[in-house]
Amino acid sequence: MKTIDLHTHTTASDGTLTPAELVRHAAEKGLAAAAITDHDTTEGIDEAVAAAGTDIEVIPGIEVSSMYNRLEIHIVGLFIDQHDKTLCNWLDGMRICREGRNKKMLDKLNDMGINITYEELCDFACGSIITRAHFAGVMLKKGYVSSVSEAFDRYIGDRCCAYIPRELPDFTVTVDMIRQAGGIAVLAHPLLYKISRQGLKNMVSELAKAGITGIEAYYSTHSPSDTEHIKRLAEENALLLSGGSDFHGTNKKNIDLGTGCGNLCVPYTLLEKLKGALQNG
Repeated sequence: MKTIDLHTHTTASDGTLTPAELVRHAAEKGLAAAAITDHDTTEGIDEAVAAAGTDIEVIPGIEVSSMYNRLEIHIVGLFIDQHDKTLCNWLDGMRICREGRNKKMLDKLNDMGINITYEELCDFACGSIITRAHFAGVMLKKGYVSSVSEAFDRYIGDRCCAYIPRELPDFTVTVDMIRQAGGIAVLAHPLLYKISRQGLKNMVSELAKAGITGIEAYYSTHSPSDTEHIKRLAEENALLLSGGSDFHGTNKKNIDLGTGCGNLCVPYTLLEKLKGALQNG
């Protein structure tokens, strides 16, 4: 059976493999297709497509952090036009907001005696979008923490002492931007949002009305019963299934490309159905 991975991250955001390296790794693992879905950026897509050749199909994508009823959720865009001017301008605006947030977090860390400069963050990120993973990497490099997880647990994780919430677009805006850029919108990792079953059911219903096409039923941390639960939600809302590992390289050491924590298997038939939805508008 041909398998795929429709949720991956490169050094363009917070992964540790370059886009070309990720594509080569995907081909070595025998994947038929992989989507590049970096956080709030399309910068790695062209490199990935160029590296793929005829060995593997690369799907241009993105993962956009968005707001739903004061809850941060992530929406994956697949088959987007990475050069769409409206999308690129929108992402540039999000980058500016992210930079302001990063500087506020730096101020908080500096006030606590963790002396990191914005220049150090930029150097560590090597031109990619600066995320909290880069904060953690610099803190580890300078000896302020003993691990990346400690940086998140003590300082920069949600609701920790140096955390600053991001200004996020409403989910409806994100869905519209993905669709106008020629793509389809998919709700990422639906069971990571720590809401009740009824809350998730309501959220998926609202997202479906807003125009999403799919939902990730196959995900690295999903048990078989989790996958069946999401399949039922998809059927109830006339959504297609998607899936991926959420691969970040060594930033998520227990998750590998294509196979996730070891048992992930996303069939190619899902991609065929998503392509069909794209062609049918």
